[in-house]
Amino acid sequence: MNQKYPSILLENAVNEFARLPGIGRKTALRLILHLLRQDDAMVDGFAQSLVALKHEVKYCKVCHNISDADVCPICLNKSRDASTICVVENIKEVMAIENTMQYKGLYHVLGGIISPIDGIGPADLEIESLVERVAKGDIGEVILALSTTMEGDTTNFYIYKKLAAYDIKVSMIARGISIGDEIEYADEVTLGRSILNRTLFNESYRM
Repeated sequence: MNQKYPSILLENAVNEFARLPGIGRKTALRLILHLLRQDDAMVDGFAQSLVALKHEVKYCKVCHNISDADVCPICLNKSRDASTICVVENIKEVMAIENTMQYKGLYHVLGGIISPIDGIGPADLEIESLVERVAKGDIGEVILALSTTMEGDTTNFYIYKKLAAYDIKVSMIARGISIGDEIEYADEVTLGRSILNRTLFNESYRM
């Protein structure tokens, strides 16, 4: 049964909020009614922050992390270990790993993982730019920190094969994270230990 709204403006707002992942129409309505109860300054600030985010946010030219500038603070930080790159699916994994305070190298954000069923292939990801970073000769280790799913494992293996021609260490996070788990949902202690106890890729996979 279709919900009847007393206002077209309200209905339009519900429709837009309901486009967000994990937000149904009931939740969308509750959020909008909450915003309507707030003062104008709060709502204006909320709306302006979204517009500014969409139009002004950048992606780091080096690692593809979200940034306010062309190169992110992590890539610019001279105290980081520039010889080590941790490969992750998206920025949520960067944030999760940074929260462990166990990793001091750089990152490379793929923007997803290989998933044929979703129409996502290697060309849709930032894999070639990773190879280009390694080809420059300054990288000693690439850590594969993708989710322990079939799609994550497929992406790991593809990247491993792409980097096989280079004299670098390719490792992967330890399997302290259960099969099928998403990196972003792992607790900080488990995630931190999985990075510190990483293993060589060719010792973990016999494919």
